[in-house]
Amino acid sequence: MQSDIKILEVEASFTPLKFRTPLKFGAVVVEDTAYSQVRVKVENHRGEAAEGFGGILLSDGWAWPSKVIEHQQREETMKEMTKKLCRLFASYKEFGHPIEIFFNLEEKFKRINKEVCNKLTCSGRIYPTRGLDKSSPYNFEMPFLGALICASPIDAALHDAFGKVNEISVYNGYGREFMSDLSPWLGEEFKGKYIADYLRKEYLPRIPVFHLVGGLDKLRKNEVDESDIPADGLPNSLEEWIEKDGLTCLKIKLKGNDLNWDIRRVLEIVKLSHEIKTSQNRGKLFFSGDTNEQCESPEYLVEMLNKIKEKSPRAFEEILYFEQPTERDLNAHAFDLHKLSQIKPILLDESLVNLENFERAKELGWSGIALKTCKGQSASLILMAKASEEKIPYSVQDLTNPKLSLIQSIGLAARINPIKGVEANARQFIPFASEKEERVHPELFQLKDGEASTKTLQGPGLGYQIGKIG
Repeated sequence: MQSDIKILEVEASFTPLKFRTPLKFGAVVVEDTAYSQVRVKVENHRGEAAEGFGGILLSDGWAWPSKVIEHQQREETMKEMTKKLCRLFASYKEFGHPIEIFFNLEEKFKRINKEVCNKLTCSGRIYPTRGLDKSSPYNFEMPFLGALICASPIDAALHDAFGKVNEISVYNGYGREFMSDLSPWLGEEFKGKYIADYLRKEYLPRIPVFHLVGGLDKLRKNEVDESDIPADGLPNSLEEWIEKDGLTCLKIKLKGNDLNWDIRRVLEIVKLSHEIKTSQNRGKLFFSGDTNEQCESPEYLVEMLNKIKEKSPRAFEEILYFEQPTERDLNAHAFDLHKLSQIKPILLDESLVNLENFERAKELGWSGIALKTCKGQSASLILMAKASEEKIPYSVQDLTNPKLSLIQSIGLAARINPIKGVEANARQFIPFASEKEERVHPELFQLKDGEASTKTLQGPGLGYQIGKIG
């Protein structure tokens, strides 16, 4: 097709970002993370050229939790992996649609991941800092989820560039005029079906945002120690955030190994939310939960949900779904989730790294999937199409996305049909990282009545308006 692109240049840059307050999820506490931004240059068959951009946090704490390798070493590995993947994409000289390019190269990610980790291990740049005998032979390999994160800003930049070089919103470039049908990735039953068939024709004007309640977050104003908070004028408790942003959707991070604490936490958050809802005359409230793989078995969540229902039927009814209760390896930990899924929808998150895991999860009784742009715009769209065709629910979740990555994530959620809204928590933990982007997209970064506006998602590509951002 004349719109197909060939990659001319790929380059990455990295920016260290310090979190305003620590973010606790599962067994991980995050205080700082590097942001990866990628620029690509492409040309189409007409000889026209354009640049595209993408970004993501290199969140090793989520992709590669480890008790023996320090955060700095894991982050260094992800930077090296990103550079290596940039060279891989730059070496690809075939014309194609961004989705075709991504999946043609994805099979090489594992080999490159192994090469990068072996090189860093042998050079002593990755080594155990605790829990292992340093004199013993060891070899560490980043989980494939980490490799997907490293590739995701390259993929996003290609989608952005594809739209720009063809002078269209990239969401108008997923139909028969611009790419093949879905059968190369999803099989013959998708012959004649296109990603465009499952997209909204326009962005939702406004989209509800799920605010994250981290495991260390203070709930009420009177819990805040004034001597130990950032003096930046932003809220320091959930109560203040709800009042400021008019929140109606909350994602609750839970321990997954302390039943009484988890139950109490959910009930306290629901109670507080309703108190403010009444005082502010807010609309309906929605909650989701996430234990980030910390439950030993699904029975933990079965018991927790049943006890929440006993103590507060209202709280139980307002919970929309839970994410990834158990460990991500679906073969090593092949729990049957059918019983749990009959109580509330259970969404696959950390485990969702390929279509094979999607199929395996369905066999095991998982209800749906959590899409994240950190696994790739291309993969998210293919997974979304499959879920939509099979009437499987899906959500759009966050990776504390700042800057361009937040614009991309909210844009994706506003063009598809998730269960409810989109998670976005960078404004809580790294609010000052996106000052340039926020000047162009103020109502996307700052919420009103718990929602983000998409009215500034304009122009070709992913709608960043990168020329205005600078």
